[in-house]
Order: sequence, then structure tokens, then C-alpha cells
Amino acid sequence: MAKEKRVGFLLMKCLFNNLLSMKRYPIFLLLLVIIASPALAQDNKLTKRQKADGWILLFDGKTTKGWKGAFLNSFPEKGWQVADGQFIVEPSEGKESVNGGDIVTNDLYSDFELMVDFKLTEGANSGIKYFVDPAQPVPANPRSALGLEFQVLDDDNHPDAKLGIAGNRTLGSLYDLIAAPANKPVHPVGQWNTARIISKGSHVEHWLNGVKLFSYERGSDTFRQLVANSKYKDFTGFGLVKEGRILLQDHGNRVYFKNIYLRKL
Repeated sequence: MAKEKRVGFLLMKCLFNNLLSMKRYPIFLLLLVIIASPALAQDNKLTKRQKADGWILLFDGKTTKGWKGAFLNSFPEKGWQVADGQFIVEPSEGKESVNGGDIVTNDLYSDFELMVDFKLTEGANSGIKYFVDPAQPVPANPRSALGLEFQVLDDDNHPDAKLGIAGNRTLGSLYDLIAAPANKPVHPVGQWNTARIISKGSHVEHWLNGVKLFSYERGSDTFRQLVANSKYKDFTGFGLVKEGRILLQDHGNRVYFKNIYLRKL
């Protein structure tokens, strides 16, 4: 990120230093501005408009403030890094929650809109969960905390993409319940994607990179049938708590998160 900002700064400096001599090349000037502007964008910062619209930062890009381990009273001592404005899951051979474990927000949310930027490494698996029940018991063996999950996965290189039912474990899916469309707009491994989750009453929507993937109704007969046919069938009341935590999953692969914004609806 520091390198990108420096590139943007140098481009803008060149632009302004040569502005008078380049009046005959307006298209070139426009292209320079387009190239430089994204590089100058600041991560983990709210614009005045976002603040006015009620958005808050869940991650400041510098500290673990507002987060803790899913089954801990504090932030995990290992397994996670905060570096370059990102939450980074440290790899542990793809094993679920055996290193630092999942992290969750201290606060609970019900009606909300959530935005999260994520970047995968090759073969990586992770997830963004919501309505994570704070009252769920600590498992006897390491595993991820229960909650509704926006799947974060390298579909091309992780075997989980071919498991489940009809693609309901692929990126963007409501994990093991509802499959994301096959033609979803995914950016390649190593590039940033943006997850967006909207929850209002019983209505929930999953979005990816500005495109709506699907919607569903929590607690509906259809939802309950999906749960009954899933790995969550033995967990009474799965996904039905009135409010819950937001979770970033430790599934033992290196994954990056930044720009975690939320507003209450």
C-alpha cells in the first residue's frame, strides 16, 4: 500500500509540474488523474458523506480495538497480524481455528449494512460471519464459531468449492445453505474483492463487488428447510438470534481484510 501511495504521489507531482506545458494534451492529463486517484485513496478511513450516512469503522487499520477472539475475552495472542492497514490471517496448514481462532466484534448487531474488502491467496478458505451468537458454548475441540457465513474461498483451488449442494460452499454463498451464482463478479486471487451484507428484519442480501448475488428470509420455511438439509441441522435455532457479532474466520490460510465498514439500519 505504501508503494501504491508513492506511485500516486509521483504521478500527481508530474501532472502538476507539467500542467502548463501539456495544455495541448487534455486526454493525457485525464488519464494521469484516473491512474493516480485510486493509488491516493486512503484505506480504513470514512469520507464525510459516509459519516453523514451513519457508517462506522469496525477496524481502524492500526489496532485490534473493538475485536476479540470468538471464544476468548481478549484478542488472540497468535494467528493474526495487523500490518499495512490489514487484518491478516496467519497460515496453519489450512486447519480450522487451531492457531489464533476466529475473531469477532465486541458489539452485537441486528439491522445493518456491512462492507468488507478481502484478498485471497491461492487455495485459501475463510469467511465473514454474522449473527454469531455470543452465548454459544465453547467447543471441546477447535472449530469456527457458529453463524451465518458469507463464504470467502478460492473456488478454483480449494476442494470445498466442490462439496456441499449445488455450489453452496463457493465464494459469496451463504455457506452450506444458498449458492452464489456461477457468473458472480470475482476478482482473481491476489486482488481485492468487496463483500457487502445487508440485514433488515428477516431480509438478508449478499453482494459481491457491487453486484447482488441473492437474498433470503431468515426464519422462513425455506430457510428452515435449508438448515435441515445442511451441516447445521443439529444446532437448534441456527441463524435465528435477534442480534449477534460479526466474525472473520481463521481457517488456517493466509487471507487479508481491510475497509470494514458498518452502518445500522
